[in-house]
Amino acid sequence: MKRGFGRNPVVDPRGARRYTGQAHAIAARDVHFSWDGVPMHYIPGEPMATHVINVMHLVLPEGERAMSNTLAEALPLITDPRLREEVVGFIGQEATHAASHEGARDHLAKLGLDVEPMARKMEWLVDKVLGNRGLTGKAGHAWLCERLGLFAAMEHYTAVVGEWLLNADQLERLGMHPTMLDLIRWHGAEEVEHRNVAFDAFMHVDGSYARRVRTALLASFTLAVLFLTTAGHLYRKDPTPGKGRFWLWQLLGATRRKVIPNATIFVTEIPKYLRPRFHPSQLGSMDKAVRYLAQSPAANPAR
Repeated sequence: MKRGFGRNPVVDPRGARRYTGQAHAIAARDVHFSWDGVPMHYIPGEPMATHVINVMHLVLPEGERAMSNTLAEALPLITDPRLREEVVGFIGQEATHAASHEGARDHLAKLGLDVEPMARKMEWLVDKVLGNRGLTGKAGHAWLCERLGLFAAMEHYTAVVGEWLLNADQLERLGMHPTMLDLIRWHGAEEVEHRNVAFDAFMHVDGSYARRVRTALLASFTLAVLFLTTAGHLYRKDPTPGKGRFWLWQLLGATRRKVIPNATIFVTEIPKYLRPRFHPSQLGSMDKAVRYLAQSPAANPAR
């Protein structure tokens, strides 16, 4: 049976955003963040929750660059013009995400948080594991499909977290610094906005269900390990006195208070993603994402 986005896409009609001339266009936004006055613990009284958000600043920049490079590598194989347009917009958005989180990471380093060792480890991991490895021919194509599958699965999690961030009113009630709150909500909204793209590119270029299962399991395990090790590292390196002991206990407490997403998503989301008729358009609210992007202070400085 033929597979591929351009031939026979399998989508749930509930909320599915198909690629037509009238569809919403994905494009990078010119955003500006000023870090002046953003404290080490920008969620007051919640150092562990703050460092869980900081995981984004350390893990995402290199990963998003690798994802952009992989999608750019796949562009010559994408024959659907609308999907090509979406992939180009996706690449631009991911590059902007990486640069914005790097800015936040540099600010935290200036405040005395030791982020450099973990940042270098991420750079090494992405370069050694997720690069194109100089492969060509059938081996190069197979490795490209494998990376597309991995990134499609990872984008599932970023869309789920993006939806959580858009709905997390408790962050405002806790007094989270508005600049950092805008960064994570702007990023979360764009993750919901482009939630289809990596998945559709994978389905167009390859679409193997066996590869989808394998890469989903690998992506889930990898992200869970990165999340836990990075959050623990940041908490231990936090120089603030009186932050509390036992980072894992602090993590469980922040989860119970619903200040951060539950780490169980790395298990509970797998069955959803692996449903044969799953499509990312079933996730999140596009309307809510677009409404936030229309009012984000960083994306709309004139407002």
